[in-house]
Amino acid sequence: MNRKDPRAAGLARLAALIADETRAACLLALLDGRAWTAGELARHCGVAASTLSEHLGKLVTGGLLAEERQGRHRYVRPADARVAQLVEDLAAQIAPGAAEPPRTLRQSGAGSAMARGRTCYDHLAGRLGIAVTDALTARGLLRQDTGFALTDAGLRWFGTAGIPLDRRGRRPLARACLDWTERRPHLAGVAGAALCSHALREQWCVRIGSERAVKVTDAGERALSALLGLDAAALR
Repeated sequence: MNRKDPRAAGLARLAALIADETRAACLLALLDGRAWTAGELARHCGVAASTLSEHLGKLVTGGLLAEERQGRHRYVRPADARVAQLVEDLAAQIAPGAAEPPRTLRQSGAGSAMARGRTCYDHLAGRLGIAVTDALTARGLLRQDTGFALTDAGLRWFGTAGIPLDRRGRRPLARACLDWTERRPHLAGVAGAALCSHALREQWCVRIGSERAVKVTDAGERALSALLGLDAAALR
């Protein structure tokens, strides 16, 4: 009797879709939460525009990317937060020493900046994301003992800080996302996205370079110190 799980074929197709270095590079680049043009992704991946277009077509057809056109430009982004979560979770499984070492001083600097602080699709990651997550936990605003969950005090904290939480959808309010540089979980979900969006909007953090790296501003150091008791040294 054939007892094969009916999901097996779909899982195999999904794995095959990701199992290409150029398509994987596209998915990782799009974790910065911004829409990219096909030309930008082609330059980022170091392939011809025609080659990149073929890969994007497969990712869009496979449901991993969504596209929109503005004039003659074609923009793509992850289809939804679940796709970004899948890519980040898979990337976190890569052994720390398995990645190719930086070949130039510029690459080394970019890697250091990414480890210090970055966006992971729509929430904060790297040492910055871990520091914020630890501070929320230490203050009793976030629980990690039975999975990530905001406490009642945590819900009040977001309201007091002027960071609204959109709880209308099916996305979890708080979710653990394994950080691929720190090897520990940081805060994702609705709360993580709201905090990151607020930090960028209020310029507590600003993007640097062309990757996902962010750095904390002086205003951000003051705000995070006042709200979470974070030491400036932990944010640099």
